[in-house]
Amino acid sequence: MPDASYLRLNLPMTSTDCAVVRAAIRALHPDTLAVRSFREARKRFYRDMLLQHATRRYAARPAQPDTSID
Repeated sequence: MPDASYLRLNLPMTSTDCAVVRAAIRALHPDTLAVRSFREARKRFYRDMLLQHATRRYAARPAQPDTSID
């Protein structure tokens, strides 16, 4: 189940990773962006949003036919 923070970004599944990071940056309060000691937490937040997006894209991809030869 996707994280509530990811769902608030309102991104289509076709969004690029760069668009996901840009939306995540816009979602943060400017004071949060200004505090230098929060840098690692912001990086973790961006990575989590990218992971959520990749998981959502992977789950929505069309099923590939089985082409293995038995």
